[in-house]
Amino acid sequence: MEAVAQLKLTLVLFFAAVCLVLVPSTHAKDVKYCDKKGDYVVKVRGVEISPDPVVSGKPATFKISASADQDIDGGKVIIDVSYFGLHVHTEKIELSEETPCPIEAGNFVLSHTQILPGYTPPGSYTLKMTMEDDDNEVLACISFSFKISFGSMLSALLE
Repeated sequence: MEAVAQLKLTLVLFFAAVCLVLVPSTHAKDVKYCDKKGDYVVKVRGVEISPDPVVSGKPATFKISASADQDIDGGKVIIDVSYFGLHVHTEKIELSEETPCPIEAGNFVLSHTQILPGYTPPGSYTLKMTMEDDDNEVLACISFSFKISFGSMLSALLE
């Protein structure tokens, strides 16, 4: 009887460990400025992606923590996505759709949620985000990497 109890405990611990590995999480990403010497009005402190890795066919949220040196009335966000170095997507979004405008000088969060198509291939992606004001002046330009896991594509196919 004790052997059965040990086997059950071993199986429970094994499945718990598997679940911890497979459950998507949120991680802060390393951010690189497009122009390392650029003096951007908006300073980005970090990017969080949830879930991480991204799951195709499911919502993915990119939260960008930043601070502005001055008030910003409005503008746009341009998102360029590359897959293993090949450009695959461009999107222009009004700044007011990502964060309440006007933005007062100081800290703010820009949040973008998107559902990637279920057929999106797994792998490494790079997202470049450029923020411009209403006069098309660049307020910030950053890039960071994110992943779509192989399991994401399988789950999309099984649904």
